[in-house]
Amino acid sequence: MTDRNKQDVRTDQAAGAPRSRIVVAGTGSGAGKTTVTLGLMKAFADSGLRVQGFKCGPDYIDPTYHTAATGTPSRNLDSWMTSPDTVRETFIRASEGADISVIEGVMGLYDGKDPLSNTGSTAEIAMLTDSPVLLVVDVRSMARSAAAIVLGFQRLEPKLRIAGVIVNRCGSQGHYSIVQKAIEQECGIPVLGWLQRDDGLDIPERHLGLVPAVERGELEPLFQRAAELIRAGTDLDALRALADSAPPLSLPAQPLFAPDRLSSEKQADAGERPVIAVARDAAFNFYYPENLDLLRQSGAELSFFSPLAGERVPEHASGLYLGGGFPEEFAADIAANTGFLEDIRNAVNRDMPLFAECGGYMVLARTLTDRSGAVHSMAGVIPSDVRMQDKRAALGYREATALQDCLLLEAGETIRGHEFHYSVMVYDESASPYPYAYQTKGMRGLQSEGYAKGNLLAAYTHIHLASFSKAAARWVEKCRAYGQ
Repeated sequence: MTDRNKQDVRTDQAAGAPRSRIVVAGTGSGAGKTTVTLGLMKAFADSGLRVQGFKCGPDYIDPTYHTAATGTPSRNLDSWMTSPDTVRETFIRASEGADISVIEGVMGLYDGKDPLSNTGSTAEIAMLTDSPVLLVVDVRSMARSAAAIVLGFQRLEPKLRIAGVIVNRCGSQGHYSIVQKAIEQECGIPVLGWLQRDDGLDIPERHLGLVPAVERGELEPLFQRAAELIRAGTDLDALRALADSAPPLSLPAQPLFAPDRLSSEKQADAGERPVIAVARDAAFNFYYPENLDLLRQSGAELSFFSPLAGERVPEHASGLYLGGGFPEEFAADIAANTGFLEDIRNAVNRDMPLFAECGGYMVLARTLTDRSGAVHSMAGVIPSDVRMQDKRAALGYREATALQDCLLLEAGETIRGHEFHYSVMVYDESASPYPYAYQTKGMRGLQSEGYAKGNLLAAYTHIHLASFSKAAARWVEKCRAYGQ
């Protein structure tokens, strides 16, 4: 960070940072918030604005859509995995320089970790960032009843500012006029636009293979169509004025991502910064940007490489990070990069610090059986085999408690994360006791999960380093010790 940027951060912290922003929320999953979000992002970006996207919650797929629509990497805002201060700080940092920020909600406006509170919900993110909310309502087969729905959402949380409505799946201009009048009369807020029913506009069923399709540009026509419908039926000037009305935000008194927190010794001698090699391509691309930022802040230098391009682990690396993604989509290509798999085995044999989650975890197994039944050889550094299935295997938040001292945690310490995968890991438990990494706690109770041995830590759980502040520094220090 430059001296000018440091000064800007200090100014923001003292006086409050002006940030134009809007939260796009739905009455429930399927109401159309993703379509509206993408249409707004694309329409604003096409008009020449710099648009910063955000996603409430831990999801990786919607931020990929946002990035493709805006040309700017999207960020997650998660109020369960991270603290309220971290949510605000993440938003302020990422939105610097943007003309407008569009924050896409998750599920329904009030749906989150707990049905009896706003914890982990879009509503909580909106209140933490003091953002106006644009509520998306599906008004199929509905007239005055649409006003009752909006009124109920307004009254459930008086501290929340629902500032406008977009109605989705209207049958006609006349239908829109009816619901607009009803909502504005009964709820006292403007209906800023509408989208007509359009079967060709539905977002494809969500699954992991969608992200490579986005990266190949296959969903660009959908983004364009959403923008066309938004421009045709929405008052974009009024919506931008609403976003501009959001009050300034101040950084927390003790920011987590303070550039001055690096020790002077580490700043003085960049040669002592250990290099963590990070696999990043279409097969490995699920990384929270804040995790990477915290590693850099703790003194690491990150070196990105692409296993799919035939690249091997950089020779100067003192650590290895294999993130989540889609190894099942590219299993044959990964298996063909025997140098990469050999580098993983050598790293483990030398006890190099290696952290792998979800997709990266799968690559450490002996074999990966894809959906067609083909079996592919993987690195084989953990005694297990991976099998893809059509049914989702896991979804939800996790509290991961270390069962033993490991790369990031000491035994008994807890870090927060999220699971979402269609594969199952079949453990070879003939060698007892099996060195499970975590005991994870989710909605379905407790489960032993992952693998930890020496400086190798691997599991399905996508962890957020900001949920346990010591983790990133420990990882980097172990990489430094390995390099020395």
